[in-house]
Amino acid sequence: MDERTTKPVLVEKDDEGIATLTLNRPENRNAISDDDMIAALLEALAALETDNGVRVIILTGAGTAFSSGGNLKKMGATGGLNDALPAQTRINYRHGIQRLPLAFEALEVPVIAAVNGPAIGAGCDLALMCDMRIASQKARFAESFVKVGLIPGDGGAWLLPRVVGFSKACEMALTGDAIDADEALACGLVSRVVSEDDLMAEARSLALRVAANPPRMVRMTKRLLRESCRSDLAALLEMSAALQALAQASEDHVEAVASLLEKRPAVFTGN
Repeated sequence: MDERTTKPVLVEKDDEGIATLTLNRPENRNAISDDDMIAALLEALAALETDNGVRVIILTGAGTAFSSGGNLKKMGATGGLNDALPAQTRINYRHGIQRLPLAFEALEVPVIAAVNGPAIGAGCDLALMCDMRIASQKARFAESFVKVGLIPGDGGAWLLPRVVGFSKACEMALTGDAIDADEALACGLVSRVVSEDDLMAEARSLALRVAANPPRMVRMTKRLLRESCRSDLAALLEMSAALQALAQASEDHVEAVASLLEKRPAVFTGN
């Protein structure tokens, strides 16, 4: 059987340093709560993080949805992450889906979410785990856990306010109502909305603009931006000084300055 029909996550890499991850469960709208999907995503992220040839990741979904979040067919009294023993359910979350936001947080390769359709519940949170988000006109977003009698168990209560602000996060999480792509743009959940046909081309165009820069400095800049969410100014300045020392000692810094002075395209090697 073709692996494209069986693998939970498809990984494609090109010669320009762009890796595309495609959630590959269109039959259940790319639900991410199943063990095999979680494991596949974690494995892919770990491999790409240590691949120095990868400069940017694009994450999208197969079929008509980005991700429906939890697998509704496995919800109920027991099923999926839920266990008859609440203490075991807690463990299931910690060792299951909660590993995803931690993995994305630790990842230094920038990630662009190309949201091709509905991003619901944990699927919305998966988009929030990414660094940049571009939405198709067919995308919609819902922090919909209350609609199924649950709370955001995968980190959404931490992620959402940092992206859209506290008031909008409360509105989305306490009503569970969906917002369309235009509203997502207005509240800063995504940075642009494009046609369905143009989505991947726009995501790739953005990825190429990021990949054109020195790869080590891109990764370090992302780390600083992530740390800024939880550090005070003094701590972030100290980290910035340490990383700047590494940047200024790099061959890519010398090449960047030389290319500007010589008015020619730069060639960055990651050294």
